[in-house]
Amino acid sequence: MDLTGKMLRDAIISGANNICNKRESVDELNVFPVPDGDTGTNMSMTIKNALAELTMMNDSVTVDAVASTVASACLRGARGNSGVILSLLFRGLSKGLAGKTEATVSDYCEALRLGVEAAYKSVMKPTEGTVLTVARVASETVSEANCESFEEMFSLLCKTAKETLDKTPEMLPVLKKAGVVDAGGMGYYVILSGMASVICDGVMIASQTEEIQTTGVVTNAAGTFETDIEFTYCTEFIVVKKDVNADSMKLRAFLESIGDCVVVVDDDTIIKVHVHTEHPGKALEEGILFGSLINLKIENMKEQHKGAAQKAEMQKKQKLAPVKPEKDFGFVTVTSGAGLEELFKDLGADVIVRGGQTMNPSTEDILEAINATPAKTVFVLPNNKNIIMAAEQAVNLTTDRDVCVLQTRTIPQGISAMLAFDSSSDAKENAVIMTEAIDRVQSGSITFAVRDSDFEGKQIKKGEILAMENGKLAFVEKDITKSLIKLTKKLIKGNSSYITVIYGSDVTEDDAQKAYEALRAKINDEIEIVLVNGGQPVYYYLISVE
Repeated sequence: MDLTGKMLRDAIISGANNICNKRESVDELNVFPVPDGDTGTNMSMTIKNALAELTMMNDSVTVDAVASTVASACLRGARGNSGVILSLLFRGLSKGLAGKTEATVSDYCEALRLGVEAAYKSVMKPTEGTVLTVARVASETVSEANCESFEEMFSLLCKTAKETLDKTPEMLPVLKKAGVVDAGGMGYYVILSGMASVICDGVMIASQTEEIQTTGVVTNAAGTFETDIEFTYCTEFIVVKKDVNADSMKLRAFLESIGDCVVVVDDDTIIKVHVHTEHPGKALEEGILFGSLINLKIENMKEQHKGAAQKAEMQKKQKLAPVKPEKDFGFVTVTSGAGLEELFKDLGADVIVRGGQTMNPSTEDILEAINATPAKTVFVLPNNKNIIMAAEQAVNLTTDRDVCVLQTRTIPQGISAMLAFDSSSDAKENAVIMTEAIDRVQSGSITFAVRDSDFEGKQIKKGEILAMENGKLAFVEKDITKSLIKLTKKLIKGNSSYITVIYGSDVTEDDAQKAYEALRAKINDEIEIVLVNGGQPVYYYLISVE
């Protein structure tokens, strides 16, 4: 029996539901313990982009229509390298089934081969032991088997994919050390299993997950605004002590009796207070007993969250309008954090796509930004290695302007590229100039381990500080400031003259200033150091050395 459009439609919906249901377990296979294990999320969001159109198709739909719809939706919704590769596998399916009402087993095998071919071509240096290997070996096996039915073919396809997946640790030492299989390969196998459930057993896997938060213009987690807030008022103040021997623990005890999230820090002269409570007046009255009050701040958190939710919803629905390409050059850059957004705007960025580590924007997000840039030539700065492929896919979808995707893998590289731009040079010259600037910058970052891990012989514990030197683990520390100093010194070369330290949302201004002063004391006075409030998530500090 040939494959009908209805069967293919239902199979892909089942596969999409399966990866959406299991995305967290796929995310957890990330071999490196930094907070970027988003393979399952990227693959699920990529294929989920096709669900709305698939569910609207009637039972008489052709396999051509189903495959082309999925290929187009996945291309535009592709997120991260794993999502782009998945979209290319489905693009091959579309090419192989083009013009067909129903498909034979040999048609489908050829479509699988075309998908694998496209996926391999998209990667400059394909690495075996990844999703590419799982897809290739599975495709080759079913092509050589001459299966007589789709049930037989899909059963063999899943069996081979699983066997190949289990072998990936032997192909990639980093997987073996971490004790995991390849995350992308697992995601692909999960999708195939969901499809096989329909083809072999006639059972469609149902969705069990809630909506996945996208990036684009919204960076807050989906549940942020729905959290139950027990106490309404965030109350902060400083007490100037009237008695240096005042016992701040008594103040703390009282505040804990009327609220939560109590923070009381004191020294010889002041007491800093933070509390969530229904009775801010009582907190202030108690504070007065210990001295005079300064720097009072009371905020209604329920109203704040309500307003933030409304704003986020409006932003979520907001689309960037396409504009005519009028000026010669324009810039689209990907970043996250209010400070970094402002910095890139100051450097000349026309459109900011919010995203980065753990928040990979889709090809469509980037395409929308390109079309909203009023320039004949648009330079795109992904600023993350996992966003470059999605940005490159957008190039082929742009029709009325030239697009150049610069290979910026870090925020510091993106900043350096923007600074190097020369308006008096043409597009090709600027591409060279900016690429040279990218190559000159030394990039560092300070983040944290999300789980225990054994990576490259280093025993890493959850919560430990990770120092990354040009994208690779440099060392593990327990102190953020010590990590900043040690890593910056490693990044400095003989001709280094300029350091930019960008602190994130989890670092206070006071702590950042203290860290800057500690760093300044350890670095040659001839090297200029600039401290910038980036407000970025995930990373305590980003470091650029030139």
